[in-house]
Amino acid sequence: MKYSKLFPKTLKNAPSGAQSLNHQLLVRGGFIDQLMAGSYSLLPLGWRVYLKIENIIREELNKVDCQEMLMPLLHPREIWDKTGRWSDPAVKEIMYQFKDIHDREFGLSFTHEEIVMYILGKFVRSYKDLPVLVYHFSTKFRNELRAKSGILRGREFIMKDLYSAHTSEEDMWKWYEVIKDAYLKIFKRVGLDVKVVEAAGGVFTKGHTHEFQAFTKNGEDTIYFCEKCDFIQNKEIFEGKTGDKCPRCGGEIKVSSSIEVGNIFPLGTKYSNALGVSYQDEKGEKQEVWFASYGVGMTRLIGTLVEIFHDDKGIIWPNSVAPYMVHLIGLDLQDAKVVAEAEKVYKLLQAEGIEVLFDDRIGVSAGAKFADADLIGIPYRVVISKKTGDKLEVKKRSDKETEFKTLDQLIEILTSR
Repeated sequence: MKYSKLFPKTLKNAPSGAQSLNHQLLVRGGFIDQLMAGSYSLLPLGWRVYLKIENIIREELNKVDCQEMLMPLLHPREIWDKTGRWSDPAVKEIMYQFKDIHDREFGLSFTHEEIVMYILGKFVRSYKDLPVLVYHFSTKFRNELRAKSGILRGREFIMKDLYSAHTSEEDMWKWYEVIKDAYLKIFKRVGLDVKVVEAAGGVFTKGHTHEFQAFTKNGEDTIYFCEKCDFIQNKEIFEGKTGDKCPRCGGEIKVSSSIEVGNIFPLGTKYSNALGVSYQDEKGEKQEVWFASYGVGMTRLIGTLVEIFHDDKGIIWPNSVAPYMVHLIGLDLQDAKVVAEAEKVYKLLQAEGIEVLFDDRIGVSAGAKFADADLIGIPYRVVISKKTGDKLEVKKRSDKETEFKTLDQLIEILTSR
C-alpha cells in the first residue's frame, strides 16, 4: 500500500476527551474512529491488525477441533426467558432490550449461550453427537453505564466467543483445560504475557471462572497474586489485602493492575436444563448436556496491545499483529533515480510476500515521515534516499540504532523470522 493512497492519514493531536492512551494513539495513527462514546469504526489499518489477531485465534482453535460458525445478533425474548436471564436485573442493566413495530420483544446480543443451546437442541440426539465445540467472531452490545478507556470498554465491540457441549462434567473439564491451553498459545502469539486468574461468574454462572489478565500499570482491573505459587485472584473474589500470607503456600500476597483480555466459564447443566436439551447415552437413557463458554474481546485486545506496547512517540506493534511488516520511506523523491529504486524495492519486497506500507509522498519532510512511522508503529522502518546509495537504512521500531543493509540482507532478516 502506498501511503499517498492510504485512508486516513495520521493526526498531530489526539481528539478532545480521549483520556486513555490506546484511544489517543489509535485515533492519531489512523486505526480507529469514534462514532460516539463506546462505539468505534475500525479503519483500514485497524482492520488489518484485527484480521491478524483473528487469524491467529482461528488457527489455534481449529487445531483442537473447534468449528467456526456465525450466529444472529438480534435475539427474541422467548429464548432468554427460558433461562430467566431476560428479567434478571443484572442482565437488564447491560442488555439492550426493545420492541419492534409488531410489539414483539428483542434483545441485542452481549453473549450467545442461549442461542447455541437452542441450536444444539435441534441437532444433538445421541452421545455420538458430542462433544461439540463451535465459535464465532461477532459484534456484541453492552449498555455500559460509562463507556471509557477507548476500545477497552465499549458499548459495541467485537468478540470471539466459543461454546462447548459435553456428555459429562469430566469431559467438560477436560476440554476446558484444552481451550485454556489454546488461549495461552493465542496470547503468546499476539505478544502478550498473560496470567490465568480466578474470578467470579458474573451474569453467566454462580461458580468461579477464569480470566486471562495482562499485567500493566494502566490496567483497569486489580489482581492479587503470590510469586511463590500459582495462586492468583481478582479483586471481586479475593478476601484479603496486599502483604497477607498466601492461603495456598504461605508466601506474600502482592497486587498489580491488569487488563482482562479473555475469560472462560464452566457453566454445567444450567443452560441445557433450562432449554430442555439432552442426549441419549449408550444405554438409550436420557442424560444432561454439560456446557462451557470461552470469550476473547477482539477490539479490547487491540487496545490492550497499544497500552502495553508503546513509547512516547507512538505504538510499537508486535510482529505477529502489525498492519504491515515494513514501513518503506522514500526521501528525495524529486530525484528520478531515487524514485525508481524505491519502487523497485517496494515491488521486490511484496514479491517475497512481505507486507509494505510505502511512504511515497513528495514534498513532505523527513522529520514528518519519521514521526508518522513512529506513531503508526510498524516493526521495520526502511529508508531510501540519495544518501543511502546501494544500501537501505533499516531501523526496528523497538530499537534506537539504524543499520545499513542490502535488499537481500533485509529480505533474509524478514523471511527468517
